[in-house]
Amino acid sequence: MEKPVILEFHNLVVKYGLASALQGVSGSVDEGSCLLIVGPNGAGKSTLFRTISGLVKPNEGRILFQGREIQGHRPDTIVKMGLIHCPERRRLFSGMSVIDNLRLGAFLTKDKNEFRDDLEAVFKWFPVLKERSRQVAGTLSGGEQQMLAIGRALMSRPKLLLLDEPSLGLSLKMKETIFARINEICKSPESPLTTILVEQDVLTPSKIADEIYVLTAGKIVAQGKPNEILSDKDFIATYLGTDLK
Repeated sequence: MEKPVILEFHNLVVKYGLASALQGVSGSVDEGSCLLIVGPNGAGKSTLFRTISGLVKPNEGRILFQGREIQGHRPDTIVKMGLIHCPERRRLFSGMSVIDNLRLGAFLTKDKNEFRDDLEAVFKWFPVLKERSRQVAGTLSGGEQQMLAIGRALMSRPKLLLLDEPSLGLSLKMKETIFARINEICKSPESPLTTILVEQDVLTPSKIADEIYVLTAGKIVAQGKPNEILSDKDFIATYLGTDLK
């Protein structure tokens, strides 16, 4: 049985002045799947996320979330629809406590029981956040701050989660920990979460992805299953600057 498509984007063009950040980018994501978008710095990965989440208005193209056009919608309207963007470099309220950052993620939740259930779920995925719930967010380690950023996004009850470079600046061991948790969240038997990951690194996140898009110079130059993309070592080395030998 085919999974329904939750997100489609067609021929997206985004320009900053005379420079084109996206040049006719198209793609789609099936409900319950994990899409990995990889590419070098300046490829347009974060611009694509910012366009999908309403922070940037495309010059051309269409975006459909659950069959409804959303290009040009306000970011808060898109959030209320269940499309949640966890941004690059975490963007926490560093002077506030862990628990208060999580409360901000749940600003749409009015039911106290739902809030409690969501909070317990986040603490299950990231137990250290429960241990440090009263600690100021800015005093956490980089890995713990990333856990908090993801936890805050989960508190918004996403139907689709955009994760922009969650491994940025983390040690290899912490990267593996973060991606292990993301995998558990995405593949949860009870309620798998549709996720799009943006990363420069391809190896670790490819283990949890159902499909990979390779984005460079504002264009998708390849797409396929992880084994298909990773089998072309020369291509990966050329476009990502990564040696997989």
